[in-house]
Amino acid sequence: MLCNTPAVKIASVVGTRPQFIKAAALSREIRKLSEEILVHTGQHYDYEMSQAFFKSLEIPKPDYNLGVGSGTHCEQLASIISKTEKVLREIDPDIVLTFGDTNSTLGGAIAAVKMGYPMAHVEAGLRSYNREMPEEINRVVTDHISNILFCPTASSVDNLAREGIIRNVFLVGDVMVDALLHYSKIAIQQSTILQELNLQEKEYLVVTIHRASNVDKQENLARIVNAFIASGRKIVFPMHPRTEKMLNTFNLMEKVRKASYIVLTKPLNYMDFQRLMMGAGKILTDSGGVQKEAYVLKVPCITLREETEWIETVNDGWNVLVGVDEKKILEAIAKFEPMGVQRARFGDGKAAIKIARILHEGLEDILERNPSGRPNSDYCSS
Repeated sequence: MLCNTPAVKIASVVGTRPQFIKAAALSREIRKLSEEILVHTGQHYDYEMSQAFFKSLEIPKPDYNLGVGSGTHCEQLASIISKTEKVLREIDPDIVLTFGDTNSTLGGAIAAVKMGYPMAHVEAGLRSYNREMPEEINRVVTDHISNILFCPTASSVDNLAREGIIRNVFLVGDVMVDALLHYSKIAIQQSTILQELNLQEKEYLVVTIHRASNVDKQENLARIVNAFIASGRKIVFPMHPRTEKMLNTFNLMEKVRKASYIVLTKPLNYMDFQRLMMGAGKILTDSGGVQKEAYVLKVPCITLREETEWIETVNDGWNVLVGVDEKKILEAIAKFEPMGVQRARFGDGKAAIKIARILHEGLEDILERNPSGRPNSDYCSS
């Protein structure tokens, strides 16, 4: 037990919108017990995708912003590793914490283990089994170099076991659910997005698309857009900067704008987006996090992918996979209705409390089982 010892120093590495949400839930609990240094890689740097989230979720201001910006996967990853290394050398944490499956996740993890720092992965064990997805590579590699793995679901624990990872694996639930349960009540009280967009409860659809396989391929993006237009349904479409760019690049933006029933917006702050999802008749997305949030909010989800890392949502009948098939998208919009009931698949809303306690009270014991947990000052000299 570390209760009578100095606070554990935790370096939390974040860089994208979903990670800011997870950090919002977890930082509240970590800072009750330990010292946290928040490192923002700058992977998401647009105001709507970064600063606005820190403000609306009242996340502590990052202690470091690495400003890596955009670039190819390799360029971005290399920059994250290099800049994170310099920060870790300066702050000398007891453990490095990464979230999810982005380049910030993998870059922070590689920097930590190469310097000899122990590493913990929040949202470990997820698998889509599609190695063409950059996120799948990121999450697999991060899991295999982590000292501590915090799993959101029983299936994620099973996935790790099949890969031979059984040590220091903790089933804690999903910190996104913690955030959702906490902020949804605030969103109902504070958000005016339905009034601003003149929306009626359950009479509109919400769309989010951003994955490279959907938006960087003209044929796929055109199929998705054509389905939205052909549906004739009221659709609210907050555009990821990448998606907006590709709609313009492929000359699809004007086509979308001509459909008066499709409402295009900039990325929304977390409160407004939560309120928008709560009131939606259905949600169409290629986001893993949104699939899960739709499930918890009891909103039918149509996933514009062929596979999902959140298979529980499909197995329970609240999510249907349609890919980019126009016919399947239209059929799901018209006919898909959930057939199952939700269960506490993603925990009890106390994942952050559990993680914070494990890091505070059990870190010493965990690292005794993984003794190479302190940095080696001349690690790069050989």
